Amino acid sequence: MKWTDVQEIGLQLADAHPDVAPARLNFVDLMRWVVALPEFDDDPKHCGERILEAIQQAWIDELA
Repeated sequence: MKWTDVQEIGLQLADAHPDVAPARLNFVDLMRWVVALPEFDDDPKHCGERILEAIQQAWIDELA
């Protein structure tokens, strides 16, 4: 899984952290959690604020 797989990352984060409100999560923690996902295989340096925003929104959408 790469940074551009925002929908899949959002889904996996929702499954891994069901009690977390993604809108309240800071980007530093979000990035750490993404990198810690078992299927994630991308360079952490290739991440930016826009990608993290997209992942956060995908996670929020998954909970809706």
